Amino acid sequence: MSKRKPNNFHLISENRKASFNYFILETLEAGIILTGTEVKSIRNNRCSISESFVGEMSNDLDSLYLFNANIPIYEPAKMFNHAPKSPRKLLMRRKEINKWLGSIRKKGMTIVPLNMFFNVNGLVKVKIALAQGKNVVDKRAAIKERDWDRDKRRILKGYN
Repeated sequence: MSKRKPNNFHLISENRKASFNYFILETLEAGIILTGTEVKSIRNNRCSISESFVGEMSNDLDSLYLFNANIPIYEPAKMFNHAPKSPRKLLMRRKEINKWLGSIRKKGMTIVPLNMFFNVNGLVKVKIALAQGKNVVDKRAAIKERDWDRDKRRILKGYN
């Protein structure tokens, strides 16, 4: 049995607005089905998952898909390229898929991608989160708390 370092990964893209716009309830790492040109493009460029979301397709109701993730085209591939914003299937266990699909059918729940990374074995993984949307009051409270923490650090830094 090999000993691997946990969290030894190469970050590709991160959704920094997710923690501001949503309450993160649960997280999970999922595999993603990609073509060769998509992987090569990810290795060369920075893809974007800031506007993407996870959901089910109308013709495939028992799987989860990553929608609106922007993986730019791979220029050397010419005519064998992929569509930059096509839906991409996520690889998860059946039990997890059923649990998460049941929870997003509740009002106010959604699945958002937090980040995309290469794991230790060089495979592309997506960290997704079950989240509940924040309202304006919650967002203002988060801003206020963040500002107070920054001011507190500045004050404490001055005394040392």
